[in-house]
Amino acid sequence: MKHDPDLRVGDDVLEYLAELRDADERAAKVAEAFPEGIRSKELDSVLKVSLYDYQRQGVLFAARAGRCLIGDEMGLGKTAKALASAEVMARLFGVERVLIVCPTSLKHQWKNEIKRFTTRDARVIEGLKPKRAEGFADPAPFFKITNYDTVHADLDAIAGWSPDLVILDEAQRIKNWATRAARSVKLIRSPYAVVLSGTPLENRLEELISIVQFVDPHRLGPTFRLLHDHQIRDNVGKVIGYRDLNRLGETLAPVLIRRRKDEVLAQLPERIESTIFVPMMPQQREIHTENQEEVARIVQKWRRFKFLSEADKRRLMISLQNMRMVCDSTYLIDPKLDHGVKASEITTLLEEALEQPGTKAVVFSQWVRMHELLVRAAKKKKWGHVLFHGGVPGRDRGKLVDKFRDDPECRIFFSTDAGGVGLNLQFASVVVNVDLPWNPAVLNQRIGRVHRLGQRNPVRVLNVVAKGSIEEGMLSVLEFKSSLFAGVLDGGATDIQLGGTRLTKFMESVEATTAEIPPPVPAEKEEAAEAKREFSDKPKPTAEEDALRDSDPWAALLRAGTSLIEQFTRPANTAGKPAANGVPTSLIRTDDKTGEPYLRLPVPPPQVLEQALGALQKLLSGLKG
Repeated sequence: MKHDPDLRVGDDVLEYLAELRDADERAAKVAEAFPEGIRSKELDSVLKVSLYDYQRQGVLFAARAGRCLIGDEMGLGKTAKALASAEVMARLFGVERVLIVCPTSLKHQWKNEIKRFTTRDARVIEGLKPKRAEGFADPAPFFKITNYDTVHADLDAIAGWSPDLVILDEAQRIKNWATRAARSVKLIRSPYAVVLSGTPLENRLEELISIVQFVDPHRLGPTFRLLHDHQIRDNVGKVIGYRDLNRLGETLAPVLIRRRKDEVLAQLPERIESTIFVPMMPQQREIHTENQEEVARIVQKWRRFKFLSEADKRRLMISLQNMRMVCDSTYLIDPKLDHGVKASEITTLLEEALEQPGTKAVVFSQWVRMHELLVRAAKKKKWGHVLFHGGVPGRDRGKLVDKFRDDPECRIFFSTDAGGVGLNLQFASVVVNVDLPWNPAVLNQRIGRVHRLGQRNPVRVLNVVAKGSIEEGMLSVLEFKSSLFAGVLDGGATDIQLGGTRLTKFMESVEATTAEIPPPVPAEKEEAAEAKREFSDKPKPTAEEDALRDSDPWAALLRAGTSLIEQFTRPANTAGKPAANGVPTSLIRTDDKTGEPYLRLPVPPPQVLEQALGALQKLLSGLKG
């Protein structure tokens, strides 16, 4: 029979048929390997820890789907589900190379979780581009962990490594299809994918579309048609609502699984605790290192003489306190500056936690100044909140608690450790420890305000720790066991009067803790810059530009000069008037008295001007020499 060219099957149809065939084969393999479904004993050995039934359901769903979106709420163990899915795919489908893409602050947490849950090896991809390329070229690790902000620069290296499975964590980072991160991530090719997001749909339908495009670019069809079918617009074209979302849910059912806490409440433990590591900015690191060196000198003196003067003790306490405060932000040391990503990271964590209506969070920090930064972020997000600290008059404290309990719009209770004692906050279900107290009893008091009799929901505890800092040293040495740090840095001046055995044990704790502070890695500056850029809406400079700017004082002068040149080379102004003699009319002014024309030049930002003047002063000093 003669072949009719008009009856040719399109490539997209053939691709669709191949996907259906692959799906059937995956489902058959999964059914054969786990004949009793979630009750199959074969699931017991997938991870080092036991999985809850809803987690088992998610793992089998991911294996059958091949590429899927797990949209479970925060606190339901999406990390464990993803790692278990990777293990099942390795056993059934031959997966050997897994790429994890996550925010910068979570890279090392993922490595720790891989070690905790699996027997597989993992490598964090970090450093400048040559080092990252070397990491991708290394064939050994089963897992490789990178971050969204460097994917665009590493696409060739990722393609050369050719991952079998890609895990996207906090996938709402690609919800805006126009961003460089979203466009770059969607260029990664892999037969399997597990996408994790507790908030796949935050504000607009386009956000869900962007995330689903990575899972299955054909699932939702043309975007214009999808929006036309589901958006409700007013007379001027503004989106005022959505319709037929149940039909959209049916379309996504083969690739999307989402469970809420109230659906699996009976399976959850009473308390779920996790630690989030965030990098320090170079400015934080500088202050931290200066004070760490002072602590080291005092420790050496104590080791030599077994004695410290009161002045030494005070310097020691101040230096330790400075190290702790700067882990949050330089703002706690100098209110004129704010270098640090903790506030931004915590804002992101709260966004996910508060996505579920009715969820309330208690945020603890020892310092009111840190709460100032967090309160600013809450106001920008229009989150209802209260701030509780030792300066609040006693007669008003009960009102703050009542407001947090009774007002459904009041979602966050910001508190210093003054709120860690005597308050009943069991109507919240999330506790965020911005900074960890030295005294383990204080930490337990904080959590005990929420995790107490009358609590009806599992409590999610998030500890935010500065990577490579004294906070991490405390985690390594003390693991929150009782120690003589208790009360020394969280208490008053009377605790400075240490002597005898008490001083000896305290100094041993100081020495052990500071010795466990990991040394800064060469890529730390770039990693911190990446983290900062992830939370910024400003144009993103490259790591190399960051390094040049910070190391070369002439860079500021060049930037100021470039800004000035740009003013002269800019095209005609918005009014459409031509430039005069090559100078834009927006810069030309006329003197009211003489009628003479003159140039009005914009002054660069203060920090740029300060650096530029510093560079000129350096030049003049050199000429004098």
